[in-house]
Amino acid sequence: MKIEYFHASKFGSGEKLAGEFKRLMSERGITVNIHHMRDVKPKNLPAADLYVFSSPGRLGKPPIYVRRFLQGVDLAPGSRYAILNTQGAAGVNKKGELPTDEELSKYRQMLPIMRKILDGKGLHFVASEVIDVFDLKGPMEEGWEDKVEAFVERVL
Repeated sequence: MKIEYFHASKFGSGEKLAGEFKRLMSERGITVNIHHMRDVKPKNLPAADLYVFSSPGRLGKPPIYVRRFLQGVDLAPGSRYAILNTQGAAGVNKKGELPTDEELSKYRQMLPIMRKILDGKGLHFVASEVIDVFDLKGPMEEGWEDKVEAFVERVL
């Protein structure tokens, strides 16, 4: 199995996820090639059995350059893909309260946006996972490595 992994890490959390994903897959004898989205033309992606796309959250959405990259992806219909994202962890508001699930859903639109773009191209969704990040440069949530390992199992 060959996997091509495309991330848009700005402060290093997404790159760290990619490295952990690659390490776990290599333990299973699977090749993973990691690319930053800025270094690859989306119309010329290498052939693979699975494509993994990873984006940081910006106000609950993938940054515009990630959306443009995904819109430019030119893969055969039925190509398999998965999504492994980072997002800002929920924090208390000015009243000292945690946001409700309804409030959070307004700011957690990354997966629906990315899936709409990729599913619209006829690609086949396999799995997704989101890792919370505290502050812009981290740290990532406790136990993030376990979440990546669970993601690996779902992908396989």
